[in-house]
Amino acid sequence: MTGLVQGVGFRPHVYRLARHLGLGGWVLNSADGVTIEVEGPPERVAAFARELRDHPPPLARIGHLETAAVPPAGETLFRIVASRPGGARKVVVPPDVATCEACRREISDPTDRRWRYPFTNCTDCGPRYTIISDLPYDRPLTSMRKFEMCPACRAEYEDPLDRRFHAQPNACPACGPKVWLEEAGGRRHEDDWPEVFRGLVREGLVVAVKGLGGFHLACDARSDESVSRLRSRKRRPAKPFAAMARDLEAARRYAEIGPAAEKLLASAEAPIVILPARPGVVPSLSPGTGTVGLMLPYTPLHLLLFDDELDLLVMTSANPSGLPILRHNDEARERLAGLADAFVFHDRDILNRCEDSVLRVVEAPLFRAASMTDGPAVVSTTAGPAGAAAATASSAADPPLVIPYRRSRGYAPAPVDVGPSLPGEAARRSGLAFGAGGEMKSVFGFLRGTEVFLSPHLGEMDFVESLEAYGEAYHRLRSLLAADVEVVAYDPHPGYSVSRLARELAGPGAEPVEVFHHHAHLVSCLADNGLPGDGEVLGLVCDGTGYGPDGSVWGFELLAGDARAFTRLAHLAGVVLPGGDAAVRRPYRSAAAHLLRASGPDGVARLARLRPEHEAELRVTLGLLGAGRFGRSERSEPGVAGLTSSCGRLFDAVSALAGVTSENTYEGQAAVELGELCRPGRVEALAGRLPDRYLFEFADGPDGSFVVDPAPFLAAALEDLEEGSAGARDVAELFHASLAEAMCRALERAARARAVRRVCLSGGTFQNPVLVTVVRQRLARLGLEVFIHRRVPPGDGGLALGQVVAAAWRAATDRTTRG
Repeated sequence: MTGLVQGVGFRPHVYRLARHLGLGGWVLNSADGVTIEVEGPPERVAAFARELRDHPPPLARIGHLETAAVPPAGETLFRIVASRPGGARKVVVPPDVATCEACRREISDPTDRRWRYPFTNCTDCGPRYTIISDLPYDRPLTSMRKFEMCPACRAEYEDPLDRRFHAQPNACPACGPKVWLEEAGGRRHEDDWPEVFRGLVREGLVVAVKGLGGFHLACDARSDESVSRLRSRKRRPAKPFAAMARDLEAARRYAEIGPAAEKLLASAEAPIVILPARPGVVPSLSPGTGTVGLMLPYTPLHLLLFDDELDLLVMTSANPSGLPILRHNDEARERLAGLADAFVFHDRDILNRCEDSVLRVVEAPLFRAASMTDGPAVVSTTAGPAGAAAATASSAADPPLVIPYRRSRGYAPAPVDVGPSLPGEAARRSGLAFGAGGEMKSVFGFLRGTEVFLSPHLGEMDFVESLEAYGEAYHRLRSLLAADVEVVAYDPHPGYSVSRLARELAGPGAEPVEVFHHHAHLVSCLADNGLPGDGEVLGLVCDGTGYGPDGSVWGFELLAGDARAFTRLAHLAGVVLPGGDAAVRRPYRSAAAHLLRASGPDGVARLARLRPEHEAELRVTLGLLGAGRFGRSERSEPGVAGLTSSCGRLFDAVSALAGVTSENTYEGQAAVELGELCRPGRVEALAGRLPDRYLFEFADGPDGSFVVDPAPFLAAALEDLEEGSAGARDVAELFHASLAEAMCRALERAARARAVRRVCLSGGTFQNPVLVTVVRQRLARLGLEVFIHRRVPPGDGGLALGQVVAAAWRAATDRTTRG
C-alpha cells in the first residue's frame, strides 16, 4: 500500500480494525509504504479491505492498494511489527499537521499531565516533515531521537489502543523538549515564559518565536505603534504582515469569515487565509489593502502565546529581508539582533525549513454584481476531467473562490497527482524528473511515477544564503525519495542562478530539458486540473516577467499548446523597460514608457503636470527612452531587444497614472493596491459596456499573431484624470474592466481560429480575485471551459509542476523519435 500512509496514525488504525473484526496477522512500515497481512474468515478479510479502502484515518491518503492471497500462517492475533528498511521507496513524506482538538483540551486542562506543555501531540497531529531526516517515519530518524521517552510516554507509545500509539514525536514535560524565553541581556525565563512573552508584547516590543518550521517575529497586531516599529526594523514599509488570531472568535473580530474561510482556518493544514478586513484592523498591518492575512495557532506553543485579553499577534517570517527563514537558535541570536528584543527558544531541532502556506478566499456574496447590472449569469465550478475546476454559466449561487498563493507548511511535501496529464510510460519510470522552479517565489519539485513532490516555499534566489537553503532542501527531499535524478527541467533564462544551480545539483547524468517560463505556467495549470498532456488548450499567462524564446521579456501571453509544445498567438504591445530592474521598482518609469507609446512625449509631459512631485523622475525616464524614439508608430514585434510585454508593468503604469503607487517595495505592490481599490460588482458591470475610447486595440502581427494594445485606454484615462472626471478608484475599476474585456476578446478570437474551447488561466496576475472572477464569468458566457489553479499557485510557486510534466512529455517524445 502506497500513498500518505506513514506518520498519519495508519498502523494503529489498521490494528484496531483488525482486532475489531477478529483477524490475525501484522502490519509494518517499509520504504515502499505499509504492508499488511491479515488472516481469518474470507468474509471478514473482505470487510477489512473494504473498510480500510473506504474509511482510512483522517490524515491518510491511499495512493495504491494492492491485494494478493497468501498461504495461511496460523496467525490468530494481530500485531504491529518493527519497520523494515530497504526496497524501492514509494512512501509519501508526511506534511506537518496542526494541533488536534484532543491535544488542545489536554493543554488547557490543569489536571492533565500535559497542561501548558508546548510539544503535546498524537498520531492525529504534530510535526512531521520539519523534524524528519529519513524514512521510514520512525523516532530514531527524527529530531526527537535525542529525547528518551519517560515510562508514562513509553506506555502510551506502545499501547495499540492509545491515540499516541507510535506517535513518533510523543513527549511530555518530564521527558520532552523544553521552551524558554531569553531577553536581550541574557536573562532566561522557563516556567513563566508565556507570561513574560505577553508582558513584553504589551510593552510594544518585538519577540522572535521559534515555531514549527522556523522563527517568526511577533508583536501586538492591535497596536499601530508596535507594528510600525517592526516595519521600520525589518525595512518592510508596505508588504502586508500575517497575523495569528487566538481562535475563530477572535479572528471574526478582525475579518469577514465565511464558511469556506472558516473551514480552511480550522483545517489540519491551518494556512494563512487572506480575508476582507473589518474596521478594527490597524492601518499598518496591511497598508494599501482592504484585507488581512489570518491564521490560527497550529502548535501548542502558539496556543500558549495568547490569553483572554491578547488575541492577535503579528507572526511574520523571522529573517532579514530576502533571506531564508531562520531555524537555529544560534543563528537567530546573531542575525535577529536589532530586529528582536527577546527570543522564545526551544531545543527541538528544526531539520527542514517550512514557511506558512497562504491562500486567498473570496466568498460568493462579495462578487455579486452592482446595481449597474441587471442580473447576469454567474459562474459555478463543476467537475471537469479528473475533478478539474471548470467554469460554466449557471444561475446557481457562486461557489467560494480559493486561490493558492503559497503552498508550503501543511501541504508540502505531500504529492500532487498528475497521472492524467502524463504520457503512459511515465508511471513506469524508476528515476526522478527534477523541476528547478523559478528565481522568485522559488519552489522545486520531483516527479516520481505519477506524483509530483513539491518543496516548501523557498523565497527569492537573490542571495547566496537562499541558494544554499535551496540546495539543502533539494538534498533532503531527494534523499527522502531515494531515487536518482534522470531529467532536470529548468528555465533557460540566462541570468537565473537557480537554473544553473539545478543543473549542478542534478549532476552530469541527468538529461537537461529547457522549459520556457510561460509554457511552464500553461502546463502547470493543465496538470493542476488533470487535463490530458497531449490535448491542445488555450493558455492566457500573465505575470511580471518571464524569458521568452525570442530573448525578450514576456508577461501577457496568449498561447495555444499542450505539455509538449506551444505557439504564441498574441501578446501585449511591447514597451522598453527604462533602467531594467529599476523600472520594476519605480512604477512611474513604466507609466512613462507606456504613455510615450500611447501619446508620445506630450503624454509624458501631461502626466508630469498631473503628478508634479514625479516630474524629475519622468523627465529622466524620458531621456532614458530616447525622447520619443519608441513612439506608437513603432509597433511591438517579437524579438525586438529591450521590449517587454509584461502585464505586471502595465499594472505599474496604471497604478502610477492614477496616483496610487509610486514605488514597489515588494513584488506586485502596485498591482495589489490597484486591485484593492476595485469593487468587484462594479468591474463586472463595466466589462462589456465600456465606451470605445477605453477598449484595447488589436493589431495583426507579421507572424500570424496579434498584438493587444492598451494605448487607447491609457490615453482616455489620462484625459479623464486631467479633467477631474475620474479619480483613482474610477481608473482602477475601468482598467480592470478594460483588461478583462481585452482578455476575453482575445481568447474568443483564438478559440474560433483554433476550434479549441478549453482555456487555462495562469501567472501571478491571476492571483487578482477581481480579474479572475470577471474573466471567468465572461468566458463562461461565451461557452468556453475555463480552468484556474486549485492545488498549486498560479504564480511562480507553481512553475516546477509544469516543468516536470513538460519534461516527461519531452523525454517520451524523444524516445519515440529515436525508436
